[in-house]
Amino acid sequence: MKVILFNGSRNEKGSTYTALSVVAKELEASGIDSEIFWVGGRALTGEIDALVDEAVAKMKEADGMVLGSPVYYASPSGELIAFLDRFYWKGEGAVRFKPAASVTVARRGGTTACLDVLNKYTTYAQQPVVTSRYWNMIHGSNGDDVMKDEEGLQILRTLGRNMAWILKSIEAGKKSGVAQPEAEKKIFTNFIR
Repeated sequence: MKVILFNGSRNEKGSTYTALSVVAKELEASGIDSEIFWVGGRALTGEIDALVDEAVAKMKEADGMVLGSPVYYASPSGELIAFLDRFYWKGEGAVRFKPAASVTVARRGGTTACLDVLNKYTTYAQQPVVTSRYWNMIHGSNGDDVMKDEEGLQILRTLGRNMAWILKSIEAGKKSGVAQPEAEKKIFTNFIR
């Protein structure tokens, strides 16, 4: 089993990477492979279609995902939003019914509003949302600061263990004959007549 962790920060190895690395370490301790996929640097440089194609291909093979973003103006990074808008339009079928979580990183505030935006993508694609013991957020201006937020670190470790548990439970269910739900064709209602 494998989880792709999407790093939506402009800084490839900054605080968001550090936070996602904590989750990845717990996944790997539970026997789940992981990969941190950097979105930030390529999303707004004319490479978004190639980036989305690469991500969709990875998610076709993966079992779960984590969206990670720094908080900019109480929202995810513009890079991650641009990526997710294209990714979910093109690759919804690659993620449908695959567990997902969102992680936000902030110096101070805006984390819950940012989480709300990210979770709307995953619920749109019928992805079970994996939680922790609190909202999936951590605080710090840089990687060193993130590693000082003891409560945030506990939240992310718990998230990694919960994701592993959900993935193993789904796998056990499949082996026991529990069928995945059928996705209905979407109905689009037009409220203007």
